[in-house]
Amino acid sequence: MSSQKATVRRMLEDEISNANFAITAELIHPDFYDHTNPEGLERGIEGHQGIIRIFKGAFPDLHWTIDDLIEEGDKVVARTTVQATHGGDFFGIPATGIKVHFSGVHIMRFKDGKVIEHWGSNDDLGLMRQLGAVPA
Repeated sequence: MSSQKATVRRMLEDEISNANFAITAELIHPDFYDHTNPEGLERGIEGHQGIIRIFKGAFPDLHWTIDDLIEEGDKVVARTTVQATHGGDFFGIPATGIKVHFSGVHIMRFKDGKVIEHWGSNDDLGLMRQLGAVPA
């Protein structure tokens, strides 16, 4: 496995799933930009950790599984599945205790051996339906 793929695996399965911020600086470039994060959380290591805190606060047992990793040049694409229990407020939706799962595709661009840019798309509609925020 390439070092870029290994970095993405560590990022999703260890850093994000476990909120292991001790390894963030090893994985995330200081100039990181996330095209999917809400305003105010799109830049830098602090923004990256901020969105993880939001998700872990809402889904304490959040776990990412990598279904596929594809690498081309300075980019790695991950097809993922997330499983979690809704145990806290999630963007205004109070905890439901519902177990959820949703899929996504994420593209990470590398610079100097670290993730510097992220684009991603999760099945947000499916997640909202599972939480009862949107009718099925």
